[in-house]
Amino acid sequence: QVQLVESGGGLVQAGGSLRLSCAVSGRTFSSYVMGWFRQAPGKEREFVAAIRRSTHYADSVKGRFTISRDSSQNTVYLQMSSLKPEDAAVYYCAARYSVSVAYSPSAYDYWGQGTQVTVSS
Repeated sequence: QVQLVESGGGLVQAGGSLRLSCAVSGRTFSSYVMGWFRQAPGKEREFVAAIRRSTHYADSVKGRFTISRDSSQNTVYLQMSSLKPEDAAVYYCAARYSVSVAYSPSAYDYWGQGTQVTVSS
């Protein structure tokens, strides 16, 4: 079993930055693809970024968000810069027990509880 706990959400002005963290416990951290997803009210959960040996980003965040992982801390991060009001959502950390990255939420095996990001204009 894998447990994921997100932190770092909050309120930020448009153009600002936030860093989300996801602490992972349980099975071997390096065996998982780690992903970040987000869900705004009334919308479906959407892919934001993922990492295993390489990084992958949604077009909407490319160049503004950076995903990274610290294996010594069993933690994955999402550094978000140049935030826009449309980035506001609940952000979820997810883990996929596979060597290949996936972009669909249904492909991920474990989820955190989510952390709210609010961007004021």
